[in-house]
Amino acid sequence: MTVPKAEPDAHDRRSLHERIAADLRDDVMSGELPPGSNLPSTAQLRTRFDASNATVQKALQLLKEEGLVVGRAGAAVTVREHRQRTIRPAASLTPPMAGEPYPWLSEAAECGVTARITLLEVAETRPPADVRTALGLPKDALALLRHQLVLIDDEPAELVRSYYPLDIARGTPLADRRRIKGGTPALLAELGHPPRHSVDRVSARVPTQEQFQLLRLPSSLPVLCTLRVVHAENGRPVEVTAMVKAGHLYEVQYEFTT
Repeated sequence: MTVPKAEPDAHDRRSLHERIAADLRDDVMSGELPPGSNLPSTAQLRTRFDASNATVQKALQLLKEEGLVVGRAGAAVTVREHRQRTIRPAASLTPPMAGEPYPWLSEAAECGVTARITLLEVAETRPPADVRTALGLPKDALALLRHQLVLIDDEPAELVRSYYPLDIARGTPLADRRRIKGGTPALLAELGHPPRHSVDRVSARVPTQEQFQLLRLPSSLPVLCTLRVVHAENGRPVEVTAMVKAGHLYEVQYEFTT
């Protein structure tokens, strides 16, 4: 496959090494360069992008800092194993069977990685505007927040903020500063609000300062943001979750039956 050189373009004001990194990043994320494979040699990259050795090395250094590739000077640069992950929303919404792990944890194990969740905060707080709108709350209303950090192989992978109406959450395990046994879908069902319908809104954004720090992002690459609204049987929104992942490491897979 012939790939156009990253020549200067009036509409692309990025430096050449950033443009080279962008093209190589796309090769990794698309599977053209799969996990475990070697990147083309520095000489090949110099020819492909009509760039100097120093510029190519700066591009490779960006990808190393992002954790997409590994390698040292004078050796082949390799796409890191298990760095590109596919997120399947259906797995995160499916409650586990009695005594079984969460489906998304099982998927992580199948990929050869370990996943765990750290609970950062549980509090009654004023939610952001998009969450208030989704829950049908007035401007100054409060909701219960459960703020968690998902780690994969002990590296920050996702920030999760889940909000619940206070009339549902107060006095229940949702308000406790501890993990919820069986997960929130099972608990909401026990509370008389079984989840029946979910709507995801997905967008790419520049990371906030908090997201940059908690996810240990290497640069201002976009983050992948999902706003999920979960409705009960009667159509009432009972949970709104804002999820943020490093955009250069993840893709989202949705499945539909037609």
